[in-house]
Amino acid sequence: MLIAVTPAQAAPPLSVSTVAAGLDKPWDIEIAPDGTIITGERSGRFVAIRPGGTAQTVRADQSKLFVTNEAGLMGLAVDRGFTSNRTLYSCQAEKTSPTAFGTGSAGSLPIPFPNSGQVINVVAWRVADDWSSLTRTRTVLSNIPVNSGGRHAGCGLTAAPDGTLWVGTGDNAVRSYPQSRTSLGGKVLHITTGGAPAGGTIPGTPIYSLGHRNVQGVTIQPGTGRIYSIEQGTDRDDELNLLQAGGNYGYRPDRAPLIYDESVPMTDPARVPGAIGAVWSSGAPTIATPALEFLPASGWGDLGGAAVISAQKGKRLVFVTLSENGRETVRITDGLRDTYGRLRALHVDRDGSLLVSTDNGGDDRILRVRPAS
Repeated sequence: MLIAVTPAQAAPPLSVSTVAAGLDKPWDIEIAPDGTIITGERSGRFVAIRPGGTAQTVRADQSKLFVTNEAGLMGLAVDRGFTSNRTLYSCQAEKTSPTAFGTGSAGSLPIPFPNSGQVINVVAWRVADDWSSLTRTRTVLSNIPVNSGGRHAGCGLTAAPDGTLWVGTGDNAVRSYPQSRTSLGGKVLHITTGGAPAGGTIPGTPIYSLGHRNVQGVTIQPGTGRIYSIEQGTDRDDELNLLQAGGNYGYRPDRAPLIYDESVPMTDPARVPGAIGAVWSSGAPTIATPALEFLPASGWGDLGGAAVISAQKGKRLVFVTLSENGRETVRITDGLRDTYGRLRALHVDRDGSLLVSTDNGGDDRILRVRPAS
């Protein structure tokens, strides 16, 4: 069934205030049961904003962290049993060898860069009662690839109501990874907090879906349990995808010999039979979409229940109202366009407001966004 899509329009007036400033590329935002906002800078620093607004550095041993280009400290998730176990998860690139080196922006070339001794891990931390420090307790999942270029590192992280973890990964700009059933790059993974495969995965693996380019956000739609991911496109088609167990989302950048060929479609049913199309895509050019959340059903007027997507290159929020079955786009609305620069992390606070981080570098902020009264 075809659904008419209303052209993009400006959002209703929004009220914006600053929750924290003086940050440097805060990659993700989480909220603990006591109301503490926790964020992590890509360079490795954890910061807690306590109820009342005081921001403090949370000490953690990040001596293994591998930081280059898009890789470093990335996704965060608060354990569903945090009140009793004080567990926070991070998805981060780490050195496996003292000789590991990063090639930085050179990693954007369409040739594979070597692994110089690094990997992406999902790590569990125990948070001190006063939020002064984190103590590493275990590596939950390893062997998520990242090469020395740090390109397409992923790595979105979400704790589900059932206690499992969803992990979105990047394909490292390696042509074989998105369609490989052995590499964890270019995938959405579903695991227990012990690191074992959870429901719906390809047998013997943590892989829930494949054929992805760079998934930095995975979230669960309230009330339906549907799993959605947001994925960054090539020169076109950032994608919002409704995930299916074992689904293939059709990215296959191996058309040209030897090189990582980004001229292919983001979803290529001709070369990937059965490829699942996106629910929403940006078209051309891309706007660079790192995060995804769903707004509360009430308190946001016509935007209630919409998916909200942040944009780095596009420097705005995109509100996508979905059909009842969650597979079509009904309305697209823009907000905060060209106002705060590059936008990255999203999280809905307990009062229904939306927390948004900027990603400009040097003096980034966490903003609180509400409908204007």
